[in-house]
Amino acid sequence: MARGGFASARREGILSAVSDAALPPPLPPAERAALRRFVSRAPEFAPVLRAAGPLPWRTREAGFPGLLAAIVGQQISNLAAAAIWTRVVALLGAPPSAERLLALPDERLREAGLSRPKIAYARGLAEAVVTRRIDPERFAAMEDEAVIEAISALNGFGRWSAEIYLLFAMQRRDVFPAADLALACSAQALLGLDARPSEKGLRALAEPWAPYRGLAARLLWHHWRHLKSRPAFDS
Repeated sequence: MARGGFASARREGILSAVSDAALPPPLPPAERAALRRFVSRAPEFAPVLRAAGPLPWRTREAGFPGLLAAIVGQQISNLAAAAIWTRVVALLGAPPSAERLLALPDERLREAGLSRPKIAYARGLAEAVVTRRIDPERFAAMEDEAVIEAISALNGFGRWSAEIYLLFAMQRRDVFPAADLALACSAQALLGLDARPSEKGLRALAEPWAPYRGLAARLLWHHWRHLKSRPAFDS
């Protein structure tokens, strides 16, 4: 092969590797079938897939790491949360453990980007896990509302954080975090609503989408990222 051919092949190989690494995770087969059933029942969502492309399947680690990630992501952008989470994992190791977090001084956690309230929430979560006041391993056998009640009892956690955990860490299919601002904005745009729905209004709007409200939420986020010209998936 000519020298230029080798260089060209090498460039193509590098680009292919980068492209493959950046590919969003595909839907599991069961969720792909559920998505087809949902869109056939709710055709108003079909334009999302045509315009924004395939729905990426975002997940989060279950247990203490997933609950800690929910604290990190509260009230900040996804990009900011991802940057802080990278520093938290570098500090605590992968996967982060409750014991390692409790062993660190607040100063190290602040250096990673956590605010004082979030440090207090994280320590409360870690203490609850270590003392078994909350046992994430039991969540798999519990109904959605029971898990939401258990998580919401922790300081710094509300229904939104619990629903986000259920949706991404436990991959529950019918959970809809109606307090999420991006979901409300996306629903307004997709459905042509005159005003952005309130949390109560959005929850009522989502009722006909059961038992696929989690998929509806994922599609609405996918739609909003497309409208905002953001990547479909942040690796």
